Amino acid sequence: MNTHAQTDTRGDSTHPRKTERRGNLLLGVGLALVFASAAFFSGLSIGSGVAHTDAANEANIFSFWKNDAPASEVDLGEFWRVWHLMDDKFVFSSSTAAISDEDRIYGAIKGMVESYGDPYTVFLEPQEASQFEEDISGNFGGVGMEVGMRDGLVTVVAPLPDTPAEKAGMVAGDVVLEIDGVSTDSMSVDEAVDRIRGEVGTDVVLTIYREGEFEFKEITITRGNITIPTVETETAGDVFIIKLYSFNAISEMKMQEALRSYIQSGKHKLVLDLRGNPGGFLQSAVAIGSYFLPTGKVVVREHFGGDTDDQVYRSQGKVVDEFSPENFVVLFDGGSASASEILAGALKEHGVATAIGDTSFGKGSVQELVSLGDASLKVTVARWLTPNGNSLSDGGLEPDITIKRTPQQVVAGEDPQQEAALRWLSGKRDLQEYFASQETVAE
Repeated sequence: MNTHAQTDTRGDSTHPRKTERRGNLLLGVGLALVFASAAFFSGLSIGSGVAHTDAANEANIFSFWKNDAPASEVDLGEFWRVWHLMDDKFVFSSSTAAISDEDRIYGAIKGMVESYGDPYTVFLEPQEASQFEEDISGNFGGVGMEVGMRDGLVTVVAPLPDTPAEKAGMVAGDVVLEIDGVSTDSMSVDEAVDRIRGEVGTDVVLTIYREGEFEFKEITITRGNITIPTVETETAGDVFIIKLYSFNAISEMKMQEALRSYIQSGKHKLVLDLRGNPGGFLQSAVAIGSYFLPTGKVVVREHFGGDTDDQVYRSQGKVVDEFSPENFVVLFDGGSASASEILAGALKEHGVATAIGDTSFGKGSVQELVSLGDASLKVTVARWLTPNGNSLSDGGLEPDITIKRTPQQVVAGEDPQQEAALRWLSGKRDLQEYFASQETVAE
């Protein structure tokens, strides 16, 4: 992956946060992926903006813990008291291997990081850090879906088209209860991803709960090398449909090609389908937004908290047609995350498109990967806000018109959401009444 092509290019070099993270790779999702594609490790910025410790060197670990004390002069006396009590009193059973001082420090750091209650902020021990680096280089077998944490449960955000996960019958919203017989209760997203991925050609068995069904399901998926599409187009009568599956390094180029085809088609009604799109590069979301929004319109705000000013990303004004809620629909659902939510939120709040579908996933944070020698810290450093200042992590993005698509409809190939978009663009405004009569409407 060419990380230089998608770097964070901020203009104000005097801002401490901006200076610290200049040149980092910023992505727009931040969910853990079970793909075999580096472009989808979204919501991640890779950099080294904090003091480092050499996690491979025990002496440096102790130096960091004892001497690099926080400014508030936290009293670590109780920590060291327990440390020594464990030395003096704990008796290892015959089945328990002795624990090293390094492992104890790692355990303490993990406990401290977990106390923040953010499933996307994780301390990675050397082996985990090495596996994560392997993940973002794409050198592993995957199943072609993304998982995130929702209400403390490992949940499928979206399977991608023509991947082993989709072919095996996985759908957005499936809750993963077990992985190869191991319960996911109290399991982190990263640990779940680590267990699902593996050697190409091998199987992984997932026990899932699916809304609307009364029994758990076991689904066996054969891992493979994943080729993920970026953009697909089709027409339906006088409507041109663009399906955007990811915000990767070539998404803007592919969107240019799709919009060129849209213009050449002579049609003036457009559907942008972001359903099941887990996100990707923030820069791609901003660039693609520029084809629909006038120059200077806010696409997304990056909020660091405290007194730090928001970083504002604006449209470059490459608009290719006169878009309005009457001739332009953006579709999204519970499988649409972060970069998808960024783009859909901007189109909705600036009034250039009608938003149809279901509440989005609600993942609006960005992580920074900080190297600590052989170990790493993946830490949430910012939140994404819509142009109107609404947090994408606060319950997700709501559509203008809610039309649900059940997992059973997905499996059956029924698509009331796309049907609703086509009805809207044909001038029919009775969507909820119509789908209520079809017993498929959400509200």
